[in-house]
Amino acid sequence: QVQLVESGGGLVQAGGSLRLSCAASISIFSIDTMVWHRQAPGKQRELVATITSSGNINYPDSMKGRFTISRSDAKNTLYLQINSLKPDDTAVYYCGAKTIMRAVSQWYWGHGTQVTVSS
Repeated sequence: QVQLVESGGGLVQAGGSLRLSCAASISIFSIDTMVWHRQAPGKQRELVATITSSGNINYPDSMKGRFTISRSDAKNTLYLQINSLKPDDTAVYYCGAKTIMRAVSQWYWGHGTQVTVSS
């Protein structure tokens, strides 16, 4: 079992920045892939960023430019820096982690952290 706890969300004005954190209950070295997703009210959950155990980072085209995913191996923590926030960024942001054991992959998710951007 992997427990993930997100933090860092809140109410921010448009144009501001936030850094979200996701603390993992196990060593990040044991995690194959970590992601940030978000879900806005009335919309489907969407991928924001991905980072693999080897450090490869990917963003969907729609997320390139203002989002930066990173991690601290020492703190077992995943981060998401969001700059130039827009009201459309209002959503619950979720951290996810994929482990692979004996060729079986398993995804774990946190409960999310609310980001609200005021215009």
